[in-house]
Amino acid sequence: MIKRSLGPFAVSAIGLGCMGLSHAYGTPPDPQSAAKVLLRALDLGYTFFDTAALYGFGANEALVGQTLGARCGQFVLSTKCGMFRNSAGVREIDGRPATLRQSVEDSLRRLRLETIDLCYLHRWDKRIPIEESVGALGEMVVAGKIRGIGLCEVSAVTLTRAHRVHPIVALQSEYSLWTRNPEIAVLEQCRRLGVGFVAFSPLGRGFLAGGLMDARLLAPKDIRRQMPRFEPANFAHNLSWFESFRTLSNEVGCTPGQLALAWLLNRGPEILPIPGTTRIEHLEENALAPQIQLSGDLAQRLDTLINANTVIGERYNATTQAEIDTEEFS
Repeated sequence: MIKRSLGPFAVSAIGLGCMGLSHAYGTPPDPQSAAKVLLRALDLGYTFFDTAALYGFGANEALVGQTLGARCGQFVLSTKCGMFRNSAGVREIDGRPATLRQSVEDSLRRLRLETIDLCYLHRWDKRIPIEESVGALGEMVVAGKIRGIGLCEVSAVTLTRAHRVHPIVALQSEYSLWTRNPEIAVLEQCRRLGVGFVAFSPLGRGFLAGGLMDARLLAPKDIRRQMPRFEPANFAHNLSWFESFRTLSNEVGCTPGQLALAWLLNRGPEILPIPGTTRIEHLEENALAPQIQLSGDLAQRLDTLINANTVIGERYNATTQAEIDTEEFS
């Protein structure tokens, strides 16, 4: 697969988001099936894998470590700290330095590694100055526990503050044709600072790939049931333009999912999409996206069809949205 730069790393232009193999979208696959997806990804040329302490409350890191540990020199691995299940069994955001140090040690054990390539602060704990949390991660770089620091879902202002304390390798946020929030200020600041941008949910949590035509079919515990964009009225509106999107992909000779990924890659060389999947055929499909060339005319038609004005529904409910850092430059 074509490579792109991510700080000191050269990685496949399409990475693999591993969350769905253990967490979030209903019942995950059994460990044997999940392992087959990970191994096939390596064989296809994926060299960037993304996990987190939160996913499956450690189960995803353990799966990745057990499955890929013997081939750790063949890929770059990122994980995330600062959001996990606490001693009371509740999901918690905790950016205190002592908590982050323990979280990294726990991740190293589950991943069966001595050093993590890239460790993100999964969410900024707004009770703790970002400088303190990033400073603690910087100390772990010096100690050889991690090689690079990343941030998730932070604003351009917070990225800049953090970058003054320690160089930030990557910022990860949701970005796709139907989620344009990073275009407000974050993408431009990443370019100014030389920070890579890792796009999670680049296929609109499956919607842009055409894999979900009826939100009522979502599993009871699927996290999309809590997202306003997937509520019946909003979902129906968004479906109204999907067939036009499919028509555009047919013109190019690719699938809707491949076109969505190609659009992201076309936005700039610093952007790295990390679609997730539990199915090998989708893994193979996504791997072909970097070969698709978008004309300026097609990119414009896509932007006209799908944008912040044509997509209805917030991406998170109010409780989850309150956890996101949205302050931008004035």
